[in-house]
Amino acid sequence: MDQSRMTLGRFLARHCPQDEKGRTLALLLRQVADSCRRISDAVGGGALRDLTGAADNVNVQGEEQKKLDVFANDALLEGCSWGGTVAGMASEEEDDVFTLPEDEPRGPYILLFDPLDGSSNIDVNVSVGTIFSVLPAPDAGRDPVNEDLLQSGDQQVAAGYVVYGPSTVLALTVGNGVHVFTLDRAQGEWFLTTADLKVPEQTAEFAINCSYWHQWPAPVRRYIEECLAGEDGPRGKRFNMRWVASMVADLHRIFTRGGVFLYPADSRRPNGRLRVLYEVNPIAMLMEQAGGAAFTGEERAMALQPKELHQRAGLLIGSREEVAVLERYYSEQ
Repeated sequence: MDQSRMTLGRFLARHCPQDEKGRTLALLLRQVADSCRRISDAVGGGALRDLTGAADNVNVQGEEQKKLDVFANDALLEGCSWGGTVAGMASEEEDDVFTLPEDEPRGPYILLFDPLDGSSNIDVNVSVGTIFSVLPAPDAGRDPVNEDLLQSGDQQVAAGYVVYGPSTVLALTVGNGVHVFTLDRAQGEWFLTTADLKVPEQTAEFAINCSYWHQWPAPVRRYIEECLAGEDGPRGKRFNMRWVASMVADLHRIFTRGGVFLYPADSRRPNGRLRVLYEVNPIAMLMEQAGGAAFTGEERAMALQPKELHQRAGLLIGSREEVAVLERYYSEQ
């Protein structure tokens, strides 16, 4: 490994604010990265670690948990509970805010996360990931309650995702662009491999689950029909469809080469499918920092004011020009 490469630690020392809260944020993000390194090792071990298959438990979302869901959730809770970085945490897998051990100091941030996005793909060896969001704690001296977490995406101080694929990559923003780090598994260190990632404004790819065609709202159906019409259609070009069924994997492709990811609210799920605090907000922050756009079908995703801890929403996200087309179609319906 070229030792001139920037490590995650050096990057955070340079790019987080140069004050006590900034140093605390840097430590928290290292804790998250270290926890994700443990998860990467567990995912890579597969059946050899006895971590495939169901965990014989159902989470707060009513979904059957996988063994790796439980492992990933525990790894993040354990890895970020010390050092006075957070006042509390919340996970897609937990009913309420996670309270720190009594002997741990309460820090200035709240960490929210989806510990293992796309876990239905684990047993077929398809990429999965982790998504996380960092919010300011209203009061660093006390345990947060659910209401303290109901902040819009605009209040986030950092966000990121990790993809556990052929390589393990971390996409991170602290409000100054999106930067991608790759895990050197031999050294156990994250190295910067893409600085200031930008999503192409135009695209000829889209990601959507076409099995919900009959439930889609009219603007989405119109958009997809026009894409499928190809060069002879109103868009005048050929589009490709991609769908991994792991949002992090689909979105990492869009971050790196452009496209749109569409998971709209529809007649089957009128409130949407994705969790606002654990999925929509962090991914929307990353997308805007990379020059893209994120829309719920009603408003800019980062402006959505959540009212419940596990609230859901639709999401149409990706290259700016394509999201603008979708916004126009929604306004015309």
